[in-house]
Amino acid sequence: MSCRVGGDRPGIEFGKASSLGRERRFVRMSKLAGVERIHLMGIGGSGMSSLARLLSPRHVVSGCDLEHGTAVETLEALGIACATGHSSEHLERFDPQLVIYSSAVAEGCGELDAARRKGIRTARRGEALSWLFNEAQGVGVAGTHGKTTTSSMIGLILDRAALSPTLYVGAEVQDIGTNARLGSGPLFVAELDESDGSFEYFHPSLAIVTNIDWDHVDHFRSREEVVEAFLRFSAGLKPGAPLVVCAEDEGVQSLLQRLSECGARGPVLRYGWGRAWEWGAFDIRHRPGGGISCTVCRQGEDLGRLEMAVSGEHNVLNALAALAASEALGLSFAAAAGTLGSFRGAKRRLQTLGLRRGVLVIDDYAHHPAEIAASLGAMRKVYPDRRLVVVFQPHRYSRTAAFLDPLAAALRGADCVLLLPVYGAGEAVLPSVSSQCIADRMRADGCACRLCGDEKEALAALDSLVEEGDVLLTLGAGSVSRLGGLFLSGENSGR
Repeated sequence: MSCRVGGDRPGIEFGKASSLGRERRFVRMSKLAGVERIHLMGIGGSGMSSLARLLSPRHVVSGCDLEHGTAVETLEALGIACATGHSSEHLERFDPQLVIYSSAVAEGCGELDAARRKGIRTARRGEALSWLFNEAQGVGVAGTHGKTTTSSMIGLILDRAALSPTLYVGAEVQDIGTNARLGSGPLFVAELDESDGSFEYFHPSLAIVTNIDWDHVDHFRSREEVVEAFLRFSAGLKPGAPLVVCAEDEGVQSLLQRLSECGARGPVLRYGWGRAWEWGAFDIRHRPGGGISCTVCRQGEDLGRLEMAVSGEHNVLNALAALAASEALGLSFAAAAGTLGSFRGAKRRLQTLGLRRGVLVIDDYAHHPAEIAASLGAMRKVYPDRRLVVVFQPHRYSRTAAFLDPLAAALRGADCVLLLPVYGAGEAVLPSVSSQCIADRMRADGCACRLCGDEKEALAALDSLVEEGDVLLTLGAGSVSRLGGLFLSGENSGR
């Protein structure tokens, strides 16, 4: 049996997978057959809370986390019982048949060890998510950068086409209002995480690789190791699955040169600048105040203009990936481009928060040097005549140590930089690694930067530093996301 998913253009012939089109069939696969009660350790994290949303309609879900934060409170409001901390007592209280744990839960954790001693099955988050994904018509978005926005774009396109996809994205899709939702259709759009190698559990029916860069230095020792992981991921695609890749990326080029080694047999759809690839963009125009447009071509044929509200050339590349995937799924360029025209982005991806004292406040998740450079470059194109003030919080000691010089170089794109202390994200403190190391490198090149001991000190500094007409950009993957809202509220302000 084969299936065409929507539209009037030829779609992917999914073969056996298309027999799974009955409503929510994929949540009743053999891996979860007979499992009624599931306990999630680290349930307050973004990935785990999203997984809880997908599992709770068909299972009794409980969880625990070290902090009783907003995400936990939201899950409790949905009827999911949550405990604070990790304790073997949770196993007695919730009596789970399966324990799923996040990467933040270290091996040797007492609750996890107790579950194994009791004979309770355990699984990593990525493995458990793959059980749902692999039984669906999975659209998997992988890559070091850009996968959240790209998967959000694809999810929104499919949603607007009334295909009711299941979504699992790394941040809230503003136009949908959530980052995870169980759909009724056969398609499952998921952002696949390479940080711990767990994306190798997934076997997409269609895969996107946005780029391949060295990151997650606690897991990968070099970019070559990252390429090897993406080769293994590519080898796991379902037979005949299309692979959509950014031809402009050096890491992807390394992957393409070696694809024959991994046995991938599906079509490869490349995207990038100009007319050289299967999908291309040219005549890029930046709109002052926000937005970007380009002409899109397929196989050298001009399809028309793409007008987007989001900014940055990196988002043009993300859009090309989404357009290529959408057509492979049977949707027209006109329909997909129309949806992208209204796409407002994912939260914390150059998200405009508001205006105070004539200062425009924007928040962004960028924490890798390549992401920082892309975000600052986009802001320079959108606000060419405005002063750019950046508050940056380095993320993880291991990443900061590996990228000290590239981080300093990327931040030089701002007019003024405030540096918060490193956000360890559970890593042990490295006394030799700090924000001071970045500041020293920036000052040596004559760049303006200031060290702030905490968010209160940063807010006080901003209060005296920023001026009407400035753009304030908060950057980082940690608690810095709070700072923009605090500035807008006037907290700790004398004005």
